[in-house]
Formats: sequence, C-alpha cells, structure tokens
Amino acid sequence: ADASSPEQRAPAPAPLDAIANPDSWTPPTFEEPEAVRGLYLNAWTSGSRKRSDALIELAKRTEINALVIDIKDATGFLSHRSGVELARDVGATGEIRIRDLTGLLQRVADAGLYPIARIVVTKDPLLSQARPEWAIQDTAGGIWTDAKGVNWLNPYNQNVWDYHVAIAREVAELGFPEIQWDYVRFPDAAPSYMERAAFPGADGRTRAQGIRSFLQYSGEALSDVDVKVTADVFGVTTSFSNDVGIGQHWESFIDVIDVALPMVYPSHYSAGSYGLSSPNAHPYEVVKAAMDDAVRRSGSVENAGRIRPWIQDFDLGQPRYDAPEVRAQIQAAYDAGVDEWILWNPGARYTEEALRPAGARHFDPEIRVRGEIVRTSERMDVLTAVASDSVVVEGEAKPDQGETAAPGTGNGVTADTTGVGR
Repeated sequence: ADASSPEQRAPAPAPLDAIANPDSWTPPTFEEPEAVRGLYLNAWTSGSRKRSDALIELAKRTEINALVIDIKDATGFLSHRSGVELARDVGATGEIRIRDLTGLLQRVADAGLYPIARIVVTKDPLLSQARPEWAIQDTAGGIWTDAKGVNWLNPYNQNVWDYHVAIAREVAELGFPEIQWDYVRFPDAAPSYMERAAFPGADGRTRAQGIRSFLQYSGEALSDVDVKVTADVFGVTTSFSNDVGIGQHWESFIDVIDVALPMVYPSHYSAGSYGLSSPNAHPYEVVKAAMDDAVRRSGSVENAGRIRPWIQDFDLGQPRYDAPEVRAQIQAAYDAGVDEWILWNPGARYTEEALRPAGARHFDPEIRVRGEIVRTSERMDVLTAVASDSVVVEGEAKPDQGETAAPGTGNGVTADTTGVGR
C-alpha cells in the first residue's frame, strides 16, 4: 500500500500490556549524563539477569554511565512483550529475549545509569515478508533481496515510519529516555543489485532527503513524550561529501536529531583511508581524523545535534584490539573535542582495562599511537614526531571514496562478513 493510504498505516500501540501489571509500574526518571559513555547490550545479554547484572556492575566500577539495550534488532524481532498490534500480527513478538523489561529498567535506574533503546529500522525481514508492499521492490517483480537474500524495508514508506514510531513510543512510555535508530539507511549493496531496486513513494526525493524525512518525522511524532531521538550512521559519513550510497549525508541529518552516532570502527575503513595502508592498525589516527571532520562539519550547521561515536571493542584483523587500541579511540575523540562515546562489541564482552575506574584521580593508560604503545600522557611526543611514510599527518587525506573499497560495497568501507558492523 502507498503511504498515502491511512487505513494501511501501522496502528498505534495498544495499552501497555508489555508488562505484567502496568498499573503497578511507575517509570523511573532518568537524567541524561553531561557526557554519555556507554556499552551496548544485545537482546540476549539484556534478557539474562546474570549477564546484565555483570555489565551493570562493570559500569559501577568504571566511568560507564549508560547502556544501549536492544529493543528491535536486524532480525525484525522485538525483545519484549509488546502491545503494538502490528508487531504481533507479523510475528515480531515470537522470540522474546527480555522477559522482564521493566525489571531491567529498574535495575538500570537503581545503578544510576542511563538506558538507551536501540531500534533497527530498514533491515527487517519479518515485516518485509508480512507486508511486501512496504518493502523495497524488484524491477523484475516481487520483493528485492540483497546478496545475502535479505529483504529490506522501503525507507520512503510512511507505513514503515509509523510502525517504528509506535515501537519507540511504547518503550518511551515505559521509561526509556532516548531512542536510538539503527539501520536508518538504504542497503549498502553492490550496483549490480541496487540497479534492480525500486522505491515506491520516493516522489522525487533523493536518498538523503528520504532519510532526513524519516528522522524529522520521528522526532516530531515523539515530541509529546520526553524522549531524545538519535541515529547510528556509517563512520565515513563524517568525511565523505556524498551520501555514501545509503542516504546518510552529514549535513542532511545532523540538525534533525539530538545525537549522531558515527560507527568509526577502524577495521571498517578500507586501505588508503586517511592515507593509512592499514586503518585497523591506527585506531587513534582514524578516530581523530573522523571526529575532526565531524566537528568541523557540524560547526557549519545551525542547531546541529551532538556527536557520540561508536568505539570498536572487538577484533577484526590485525592487531588484536586490547586496552591500548580501545583507549586510543576514546582519547582520539577527546582530543577532537568530543567527550561522549559508546563501546560496541556484538557479544557485549568489554575490555575493562580500557576504562577509567570510578573515582580515579590519576589514569594514564597505554594507547596505540602511530604504531607504538605509549602512555596517554606521552602521545603528543609521538604525534609531533616526523610521520612515517605510511602515516599521514591528520587532515592531509580523506577516506578513500571507493577506489580501494572492498568488493561489493563501493563506498570505501570494508564489507562486513562478521556481524560486528551495521
């Protein structure tokens, strides 16, 4: 159905039966930290009392003050018992991972932490199959699929928007103070696949305008609840002048969201990015250059949202990411004037040694800079030294715009084959 058909739009959520006794539930009040420093918890971890308690305790021992909790992931399933009728109709409540969402929220509140609800948007095989007219269409007929056979929702379709706004409203009313949209983009597929993709309802809008329209719409639709609206974006959006082929163009979205979260994982940059032959081996340099560009570009946009990068805390290639590699990225963000960040590990297993202990007055951890492991306090000595042939001084090069991109992406980002990237 076309987005102009109101009778086909996603219904508003039913009364809150997402919890056993809604009348007995008083949502906690959460105060947003001045600078969010968080961890991502996948749905299974969030639903495990043992695992979630362990990460809450880790947060209490360290500088961590926020937790990102999966509400809807790229499988299309919701993590909790939802009152959104359409979610039930399409089977999205068929695999409950968090059986006591309000209990989890209360434990997060009791620990003084700030919860963020992650909701994946366009990568949703369940809704695509159940409402094929809301999915990206194939010019040859039927639903378009990517190289992995996955169906994607049409980012222009307002029915898709309304469904996700309904989910966001439900969890906001349960107490979540922040909604984090993920996969708020077009597919990052090879041209041979994208040339078959059709997008009904585009109405002459570019991809970037389509993504902006959804973000603006969702913010306005949720304006009557006290919730912030944020979005995960590809890391290269901070430096690319185009929309990366997925509708994410920095100046087109940064003023319609409260926070942008670029996924600046060094392992996801192609060889040659920022003049680095092996970006993954230069966590400080990649994040510093990316954040410098983000800060500069946001500075030219009125009412720009804040910047809060995703930080790599997982292994993908060499070197192995231990405390020096993780902390190097955090320090790079600080050195660029960005004091917020969230660590990403798909299994929610984090490097505590990279985190400042709670209440610590002195903290001078080792970090990887220009291929060396040095104390944080010594980094400027290394940075001001003569650069080697393989490392350029910040600002002299930008991410490669496709020449050395991994096969199948065409966007200068290493193809994700591990599930660690989004």
